[in-house]
Amino acid sequence: MQTLDHTEIGNRVRAVLEKRFGDAARALATDADLTDALPGFDSLAALEYVTAVEGEFGIEIDFVGDDVRYWFSTLGRTTEYVRERIEDLGA
Repeated sequence: MQTLDHTEIGNRVRAVLEKRFGDAARALATDADLTDALPGFDSLAALEYVTAVEGEFGIEIDFVGDDVRYWFSTLGRTTEYVRERIEDLGA
């Protein structure tokens, strides 16, 4: 699996959000709670976000074993989660 740096991962995660939320995602702070910061980010949007991140990075997210409510609550946490998963797959 290719090696991605933190900035590239963050940019790609943001792009996933931009596809659905447009300008609101572009201006999003990395530590902003997505539920509060993005109008319409509800449980269905969160599920679609997790699925889109899986597809973007070719990773599998364990909805039971991983605390997706925590890791996918902010752009920064999602970026860190993806970085760790990619490192784990590369090991």
